[in-house]
Amino acid sequence: MLAHELRNPLAPISSAAQILTLSNLDQSHLKRTSEIIMRQIGHLTGLVDDLLDVSRVTRGLISTEMVVIDIKQVIADAIEQSAPLIKSRQHQISTDLASEEIRILGDHKRMVQVLTNLLTNAAKYTPVNGNIIVHLSTEDDSVLVAVSDDGIGITPELLPRVFELFTQAERTIDRSQGGLGIGLALVKSLVELHGGNVRAISHPTAKGSRFEIRLPRINAETIETQPLLRAIGNEKKVLIVDDNEDAANMLALLLQTSGHSVNVVYTAQDAIGHVTHSAPEVILLDIGLPEIDGNALARRFRSMPSTADTLIVAVTGYGAEENRREALAAGFDEHLVKPIDIVQLENLFLKS
Repeated sequence: MLAHELRNPLAPISSAAQILTLSNLDQSHLKRTSEIIMRQIGHLTGLVDDLLDVSRVTRGLISTEMVVIDIKQVIADAIEQSAPLIKSRQHQISTDLASEEIRILGDHKRMVQVLTNLLTNAAKYTPVNGNIIVHLSTEDDSVLVAVSDDGIGITPELLPRVFELFTQAERTIDRSQGGLGIGLALVKSLVELHGGNVRAISHPTAKGSRFEIRLPRINAETIETQPLLRAIGNEKKVLIVDDNEDAANMLALLLQTSGHSVNVVYTAQDAIGHVTHSAPEVILLDIGLPEIDGNALARRFRSMPSTADTLIVAVTGYGAEENRREALAAGFDEHLVKPIDIVQLENLFLKS
């Protein structure tokens, strides 16, 4: 099952990469090919993230950054993330939201993950041209968010186990719905981390299912959420240090397109030599370097006058919480996991 889900996005990525080697590719084909690569990488990243999250769930290591968030914005972001799947299955999605402002104490990214999992689950198990409804209301000091569909529903045998890991409804050999049976287990764990609870409702004689999330509501009328920072006219001198030449060069090209001045080196020794003669404003440093690892190199940079106060960002495939703590202790200012979000990176530049 896992091999099938991982190979699915790899096939179009491989084909698209081969197409990009053609010299006679026109602009329209180039745009379409790039969109396919981005879409499939997003799907593949989601699968990897789910596998990592399920490991963290089973070990009790899921971390959250709790701030005041607008639950309506969470719903909007989740609908946006699940829109491609919903559209591809020709579903109609509608919302029934309370008119007043509703805020909770939570991790915005994790709550979007919760709602996205419920929406994609509804889309997968609802036949083409189905209907999905997102409902939002308040009950005393709690918030109720419900996702309903008119799909195949949940059998009485499955209903008590629907939030267990790797639990799925019966699938055909083509696995047209896809997925690893992880999503609902993550939903339950993340909702409980937010002090809430979730339940599934499905009647044998009726169509569809309904998932209800209840969360504590907070009175935050005087608290404003922090707006997303945009890096406009904030060009930086950037040094990328990564032994993966393809990854380093493509990140450099992306940053250069945004107006930054970028140098790339592939070894720790070359990085030390570079900063000795030309001090960058930002260093994007891979942790898994040979000879001198990124944490040791970050400590070296902090001891050098030219880079003692430089913004040093870990750009790495090591994403566990202990990896993040080790990186920050070594002198990194931030820890980003590959593939990185360029908007998040630009926001770090703006803050520096």
